[in-house]
Amino acid sequence: MDDVAPVLSGPMQSVEEFSEEAAAWLAEHGTLRQNESDKKDIVWGEGDFSVSVFHALSHEDEQALIERIKSWTQKKAEKGYHAIAWPVEYGGLGLTRKHASAFARLQRQYEMPGGHEITGVTTGLVAPTINVFGTDEQKARWMGDFLATRELCSQLFSEPGAGSDLASLACRAEKDGDEWVVNGQKVWSSGAQFAEWGELIARTDVDAPKHKGMTAFIVPLDHPGVEVRPIKQMSGGASFNEVFFNDARFSDDLRLGPVGEGWKVALTTLGFERDHSDDSGGGGGRVGGGWQHVLATAQALGKTQDPVLRQKLADVYINHRIEGFVNRRAADLAKGGTPGPEGSLTKLVWTEQMTRVSNMIGDLLGPSLIADSGEWGTYAWGEHVLGAPGYRIAGGSDEVQRNIIGERVLGLPGEPRVDKGIPWKDVPR
Repeated sequence: MDDVAPVLSGPMQSVEEFSEEAAAWLAEHGTLRQNESDKKDIVWGEGDFSVSVFHALSHEDEQALIERIKSWTQKKAEKGYHAIAWPVEYGGLGLTRKHASAFARLQRQYEMPGGHEITGVTTGLVAPTINVFGTDEQKARWMGDFLATRELCSQLFSEPGAGSDLASLACRAEKDGDEWVVNGQKVWSSGAQFAEWGELIARTDVDAPKHKGMTAFIVPLDHPGVEVRPIKQMSGGASFNEVFFNDARFSDDLRLGPVGEGWKVALTTLGFERDHSDDSGGGGGRVGGGWQHVLATAQALGKTQDPVLRQKLADVYINHRIEGFVNRRAADLAKGGTPGPEGSLTKLVWTEQMTRVSNMIGDLLGPSLIADSGEWGTYAWGEHVLGAPGYRIAGGSDEVQRNIIGERVLGLPGEPRVDKGIPWKDVPR
């Protein structure tokens, strides 16, 4: 997905021409937001006040949300608007990120179905990873369906004993002829109960050091020997899952990348997960409450004149702007390719802002944060406060991100490791 699109049969459409056509298409198929004066403003007391980080929906409501997202994505796919900067052979338009950004700006004027992790993982993490490591056959098999969300794919990375230290994972895949037999457990697999596929990282060589003995696969989740169990979260929903493998057999053509190179595949996927610079506009938007939600809450409560709270509000706004600048810089550095260490910085800035927002809301609401008085825009903030800490872990913990920046950007000495060069089977657990 370089900023320079592949050569097509004719001259590339200008951003201006593309925008004119896209605006006409959106006007025909979309619904304009009601507040025309400023699409980012929140009109207090109108509509739903949603600042949740993780969904707190029933299974049926969560399924319905995903179906709405899929329906809109597939409607865009009829014109290639779902994958503007992707190659034509995968259903995209083969244009540039500037074209994608132009569409995103136009799309923000319209009502969107919302966002869900499983659709974002499928289109923003797994599909780009397959584009890097997949064979031509695998790309033809999965890329079009994943980008258009005709099928969905979850991440099967973390385990009960391998979270931040993902390379310690113990889920085993053993070769048996032309098949792999998988046994083990994964956890925190967001959206797995709604997905047809999973990107699995499994241990294939116990005699190699932990980073060298893993292999990646794209595996079907409705397969014999695979069981998905939703996990109830403290925020009320059950988006997370445990996934168990019990002598599940998969053909070798489901392997993604070379045997023993699963760590490279995992790092690539995690790089996309940490990167929040993409402005191509999937329609989901950011999770949790942002600056506009905080400002609207402060204004509705009549607390914008309090000098102490004003200073804290200014701090939230300043970091909101910094986050935007960091994201733009990361987008320029990535140029549509695999994000580098800059992804760790954008992830850190984002999660720290989520914490800052939680603290600010606690100062504004006080007891109203934990007492459901029925007042619009107050108790709902609890879903943000309960969910925000989770993103300090997701995509690699904040501590891991700081290590990456320290070692790869600042050139600091690496963290002490007692398991370096030791076969995985000999590492104490």
